Amino acid sequence: MKKAHKIIAAAAMLFLITAILITSFQFAAYGDPDYKFYEKEYARYNVTEDLGMEMPEVMAVTKHMMAYLIGEEEELSVITDVDGERQDFFNEQDRAHMADVKNLFLGGLKVRTVCLVVFLLLLLLLAVMKADLKRLIPGAYFAGLGLFLIIVLLLGLLFASDFTKYFTIFHEIFFTNDLWLFDPATDYMIRMLPEGFFSDMTLRIGLVFVGSLAVIGLLMGIWRFAISKRAENKNK
Repeated sequence: MKKAHKIIAAAAMLFLITAILITSFQFAAYGDPDYKFYEKEYARYNVTEDLGMEMPEVMAVTKHMMAYLIGEEEELSVITDVDGERQDFFNEQDRAHMADVKNLFLGGLKVRTVCLVVFLLLLLLLAVMKADLKRLIPGAYFAGLGLFLIIVLLLGLLFASDFTKYFTIFHEIFFTNDLWLFDPATDYMIRMLPEGFFSDMTLRIGLVFVGSLAVIGLLMGIWRFAISKRAENKNK
């Protein structure tokens, strides 16, 4: 029975860690309401020069785009000055692709809710099974973290073996078209969000995620240590 408890608890923690990953993505993207990270990235990659726009205009486009992705705006459209002309910043390909991205993002938030519900249900199941949760949870967290890291490592090795191939497969799985292939000559959005921006955002998400896991791991370590000391004192 104790083995079953450990398996269920580790599975619960795996769902919790997945929810933390999705939350890290949301926090990295939306944690700053003024989008200062985006502004710094635009300055770093000379986005205003590439677009022929002023920073306040680029930031206005960004805020509208981010509001659209989280469901606060119904239409992706901003009339502004780009390359010396008054026009809509987004074209039809941008709108079609970002509609898919929006659905993917909002779907991710729903997955997070499901993960948290399953996590709580599994803890409830353990309580009904009269598992020793105080002793079980710290170890289960590290076991779940280990499983998650193995999955991440395998995916990392897969992408490292042929990044272009698996990057393409990723888009083919999550998108029903090839509209994610942009031409900087005609698509302003890809000029605003160059490859370097996505690399930096990935790093930002990773730092938030790893930091969150480290804090929880520290708390779990303290929890485990306290239980051990209490058991030692009780046996004296």
